[in-house]
Amino acid sequence: MTVKLHWSPRSPFVRKVMIVLHETNQQDDIELVNSLVATTLPPNQAVMDDNPLGKIPAFVPAEGPALFDSRVICEYLDRKTGGRLFPDSLPARMQQLRWQAMADGLADLLLVWRTELNRDGGPWDVLTTGYDAKVHAVMHRLESEADQLQDAPFGIGQIALVCALGQLDFRWPDSGWTQRFPKLSALNERWQTRASVQAAPPPVDEESSPAPHPLNFRLD
Repeated sequence: MTVKLHWSPRSPFVRKVMIVLHETNQQDDIELVNSLVATTLPPNQAVMDDNPLGKIPAFVPAEGPALFDSRVICEYLDRKTGGRLFPDSLPARMQQLRWQAMADGLADLLLVWRTELNRDGGPWDVLTTGYDAKVHAVMHRLESEADQLQDAPFGIGQIALVCALGQLDFRWPDSGWTQRFPKLSALNERWQTRASVQAAPPPVDEESSPAPHPLNFRLD
């Protein structure tokens, strides 16, 4: 049976899986299936055949049912090769899972915010104001935890954060976050040197466009 991953170059959650594949040296064992999904398009039947939620990433292993949600897929791939990215000890594991949840939540916020900004008839201000406040709060929290992120072994929390920050750079390239959050920015630059991160770069193509709304992290 073919091992396959429903994949898209623009999804930060697919990128998480790709980085884990490279971290665990399994990247050559799967077939990548370019699968277009979007809230503004009809469901992709090929994806729904493997994931009834119609979302990517969706992963079809050699044995057992298809797996979906990047958190589930990443843990499966890591467990296959010893569990380095998801620690066994409770404190270290909860630290990594907490960072993953915060980073995945940030990526989710950025995605739904952009969708709302492009909604026919214009965005609903109460939603976009809330997204703005939450994104700022997450970034401040991550900056305050930069020392812990640096000291902890590179794991699923740092991987998820690389992907969320890549989405921020992709959609809000002029946000100024690197100046406002220097510790986090320095960490991100260091993470960019890892072979796994370089092998799964963030989306940059001629069709990309910044979000039609300023996200201002600039210093006063």
